[in-house]
Amino acid sequence: MIKAVVFDFDGLLLDTETVWYECYKEVLADYKVELPLPVFAQIIGTHDDAFYQYMVEQLKGNEQIEAINTAALALHKERMATIVLREGVKEFLEEARALNLRIGLATSSNESWIMPFLKKHELLGFFETIQTRDHVKKVKPDPELYIKAVEALGVNPEEAIAFEDSLNGSIAAKRAGMNCIIVPNPVTKDLEFQEFDARIETMGGQSLRTLIDELMRGRNSV
Repeated sequence: MIKAVVFDFDGLLLDTETVWYECYKEVLADYKVELPLPVFAQIIGTHDDAFYQYMVEQLKGNEQIEAINTAALALHKERMATIVLREGVKEFLEEARALNLRIGLATSSNESWIMPFLKKHELLGFFETIQTRDHVKKVKPDPELYIKAVEALGVNPEEAIAFEDSLNGSIAAKRAGMNCIIVPNPVTKDLEFQEFDARIETMGGQSLRTLIDELMRGRNSV
């Protein structure tokens, strides 16, 4: 029986990842560096070390990285000012509450990054627990964020569904013993997800109750 749902943040509730990709792609182009979408997609949902290393390799050193990050951040801040929730997000959260499900959030981002957006879009009140990189030693694909989330919600991992948009996030959820539903964004839609239980292209027009019922029927038929 499903008793809880836990949501990722970046790329799932708001498509911050497409914005980040476009900003870094534009800035790196000024330095004659290409940023292939598959390269960026692979690092989504985890720490920034892999992306930093990619830039070091392409730039033959790290002297220009601070300037690149500053320029990309300025672009990102400008574009994030008008970003909207992904389709169906608010409706999913409202339905989860109506179904008396426990609701959590687990993200590899910092709390200081996500809180302004949760407040701006009036999402903060939906979550009983919010687990960020500030609360764990290792971020996704390590399962610690999800383990702490389900513990805080007082449910067993198999009684919870993680909603994820990234490869690293789906691995973390399954390693934590949870069910996982993939909701990809434009950056992650072509990734070859291996560890998940169901996939939907959008939360818009979907019934959470129906998704849960279908997930349980599939589990019981195995």
